[in-house]
Amino acid sequence: MALQAAVRADPGVRLWRLDTPGQTLAFASWGGHLPGVVYWGAPLPAAEDLAALARSQVRPLAPGTLDQVAALSICPEEGRGFPGQPGLRLRDGRGRPLATQFMLEAVAAGDGAIRFDARDRIRGLRYRAHFEAPAGGEVLRAWATIEGEGDLKLDWLAAPVLPLPQDAPDFIDYVGRWSREFGEERVGFARGVHLRESRRGRPGHDHFPAVVVPRPGATATAGAVHGVHFGWSGGHRMIVEALPDGRRQLQFGMSCSRDARDAEERGGFESGVIHFACAGGGLSGLAQAFQSHVRRQVVRFPEASGPRPVHYNCWEAVYFDHELGVLKDLAARAAGLGAERFVLDDGWFGKRDDATSGLGDWRVDPRKYPEGLGPLIDHVEGLGMTFGLWVEPEMVSLDSDLARAHPDWVLAPAGYEQISGRGQQVLDLASPAVAEHLFEALDDLLSTQRIDYLKWDHNRDVTLAFDAEGRDLTYRRTRALYRLIDRLRARHPGVEIEACAAGGARLDYGMLARCTRVWLSDSNDARERWRIQGAAATFLPPEVVGSHVGPRRCHTSGRVLPMAFRAAVALTGHMGLELDLRELTEEEAAELRRAIAFYKENRAFLHAARAYRLESPSHETSARMSVGESATRFLLFAASLEVSRAEATAPLRLAGLDPVRRYRVRLRNPEPLEGSPTRHFPSPLLADAGLVLSGAALMQSGLVLPLAFPDTIWILEGQAEPAAEGAV
Repeated sequence: MALQAAVRADPGVRLWRLDTPGQTLAFASWGGHLPGVVYWGAPLPAAEDLAALARSQVRPLAPGTLDQVAALSICPEEGRGFPGQPGLRLRDGRGRPLATQFMLEAVAAGDGAIRFDARDRIRGLRYRAHFEAPAGGEVLRAWATIEGEGDLKLDWLAAPVLPLPQDAPDFIDYVGRWSREFGEERVGFARGVHLRESRRGRPGHDHFPAVVVPRPGATATAGAVHGVHFGWSGGHRMIVEALPDGRRQLQFGMSCSRDARDAEERGGFESGVIHFACAGGGLSGLAQAFQSHVRRQVVRFPEASGPRPVHYNCWEAVYFDHELGVLKDLAARAAGLGAERFVLDDGWFGKRDDATSGLGDWRVDPRKYPEGLGPLIDHVEGLGMTFGLWVEPEMVSLDSDLARAHPDWVLAPAGYEQISGRGQQVLDLASPAVAEHLFEALDDLLSTQRIDYLKWDHNRDVTLAFDAEGRDLTYRRTRALYRLIDRLRARHPGVEIEACAAGGARLDYGMLARCTRVWLSDSNDARERWRIQGAAATFLPPEVVGSHVGPRRCHTSGRVLPMAFRAAVALTGHMGLELDLRELTEEEAAELRRAIAFYKENRAFLHAARAYRLESPSHETSARMSVGESATRFLLFAASLEVSRAEATAPLRLAGLDPVRRYRVRLRNPEPLEGSPTRHFPSPLLADAGLVLSGAALMQSGLVLPLAFPDTIWILEGQAEPAAEGAV
């Protein structure tokens, strides 16, 4: 990244590094300019000569180019001749672009953090970049701010820019839609720009704000992998660029323009935070780093919260048709199956009989609940469950008392026709009056009702988000949302909040810093959920991912799936139920009870274990496993998704085990063998004694699992045998 001419003129270079147990991030600044990342990868020796490392990356001058190789700094500058996408686009009050030439003024380094302060002396602009390595973690954080005098307009500020490895053939991008989020798409590096942008006022179903870059030879369980997530709950922009000279850069930032008033509110323009890591151990190693980061640094569970309770959500059982007797019956059935929290979804408030009315009137509907929610809550608590409630505070129906009383609170620039979504409009949350009203309404609800959980939904994109002066409101709306949730959590610290946005449209770490659960997708199709949850596990630990057993016939796909499969998929997240329990056969109810009992028995283990995505021996199967911190126990979930193309199954190789230990392995759910698609297979895993094999054998040779029909999941448990007496 260094300037060739600068090396000749000034051999001095300033150097810094940040380390975690699994990676090193090294910076170099030439000639007092903004530093750039000259190394991001596996740990370097403590005595590494960083000056030599920086010089080893100096690039030759190509024929026909400028006499300097412009720096790929943490904020690439047009003013220094950078030929690619700049990290900053800023205009003055007359709309003229401002080019910059920042010079370092101060660097503060220590206690696992580095802060770079730079100034453009011509424009009087001040740039600051922060890098942090949280103690004991493997994920770094970084963000940037820009300050200046006068009427400035910011069009783009990237979080500190990272170089991407030039030997990587491709990267993993995330694509999707409603009910089919988290599609992993391999994109080959090609010269030019790969741009993903959400201008929906939220990250969106179509692009989880993250990118993963596997190094050559990386697999599910081996090799180096880089990963970056942008933790912002508004719109975002991601730029992956391959320059003509071979260098590659990654930029993340907010996809909204801002002016001086936004900067004044926060003490400058801010970029948003990137969370990033380079991990060994393949995609599984990266997932373990990010899952640990979320557990230790991002999510804040209420102090009184214990194991993640089994939910029952009534939405796909009753929708808007609320009858107290039916709801009490469903609650009793849910408690009988082992549910621990009853969640009353949309339809309890205002005059809310469908999606077109009542939204915004956060008062209990007296037609449906003449005595309020008290009788239902009493009934739920009498069954040993706690009570949760659905809300969608940021939205409003035009057919509502709120919209009629305050039409000016609806987000719609004067004279413009605002498109509705799900029959609703968006409230101007950036307005202090709106924010105060919502706080008072929700605070009253939580103060007067015994509620320990809110499902916070956001069911439509934000369009035409401009005020009367034409200012973009998406940034201020997101900041106002953060303040509102923070204020509610401070007032009601025992209440958990789930982040939902028509499923997975807002699942970033900005929301997870305020919420303790995410609703990954509105799809309860277990086949879709298996894929979605597997991809999301790269960034989200299972205990924050709501995973529900849906109806026999899925309401989003029409697919009919066996109960055992639906329940097994739900086990791999924060388990819940979302179906009409009156439809269950005795066999299905028994299967659910077994699954819920298994979840309760193992949730503490699953929600603290290291996650592994296994290399599948065939196209038709997919397997994941959870390994305890001491590698003395594991649980394996192996899914059969299609009819096998081969006559028999190939061995499945495990991961993350102690090669020397011996593990007793048993099949925990032999029931699918009763309907075996082939001749009886007397699997040794069925025996009471199971199989005893070393970790080395399990990882190198693997296990042959029984054949299974599609939509079957085998659950295997491995327990380390006590060390033999006298063993060394």
